[in-house]
Amino acid sequence: MVTRDPAKEIGKLKSSTILVQDMDTSEVLFARNEDAVRPIASITKLMAALTLVKAGLPMDEIITIDASDTRSASELPSRLTAGTKLSRADLLRLALVPSENSAAQALGRTYTGGMAAFVEAMNAEARALGMADSSFAEPSGLSNENQSSARDLVKLLEAISAQPLIQQYTGETSYQAAGQTFRNTNILVGRPQWDILVSKTGTTREAGDCLVMAVKVGQRNLAMVLLNAQGTSGSRFGDAVRLRRVLDSRFASR
Repeated sequence: MVTRDPAKEIGKLKSSTILVQDMDTSEVLFARNEDAVRPIASITKLMAALTLVKAGLPMDEIITIDASDTRSASELPSRLTAGTKLSRADLLRLALVPSENSAAQALGRTYTGGMAAFVEAMNAEARALGMADSSFAEPSGLSNENQSSARDLVKLLEAISAQPLIQQYTGETSYQAAGQTFRNTNILVGRPQWDILVSKTGTTREAGDCLVMAVKVGQRNLAMVLLNAQGTSGSRFGDAVRLRRVLDSRFASR
């Protein structure tokens, strides 16, 4: 086993905002700019998922992708075309696993009362969770008005850790729908050395590369929040691996 210097590992971290916290004891294990409020890109989809699941809408209901769903998600080409018919469960999976923006838009559009009611419900859920730093403008994460802090996102991860369906979906390495295979945007999902309970990635120019996970390390349930990682698109995953090494070393010495 290679022993690495924890100080050197910490010095290589690329994320501007970091928070690692024990979800059972609230012990903070590592923090950097944890109260900074910033855009969170597709991490937004976790709040959309939580809001949708708690609403209790029928997951087997068939929804048709509308042209407005793909236009609203125009920053990246959508792999779902207008006219595609999928169940609400399929759309939730596609919003969470490959982070399909058009799927998130369709879920919001078909929510009871429409998109405005869905966004209002997302913000109401944030308030109920005590996420005072958070606000949401739409469900995909493309808007820079979707903002939060690392401290708030730990609260969101804690809430989602009590939702088996969201845990199941975010833990899938890939998913087949509409004649295509969609792969999880988190490359750590499925790796044997990682026990990931919940995860979501996010990327926009303004938010940078983001990653949030609820993970089990030893006997501890940890929330790991990495926002605005600089460098390559893999920097957030490199940060997670480095933090994991530091934590493993710290726990082993206790």
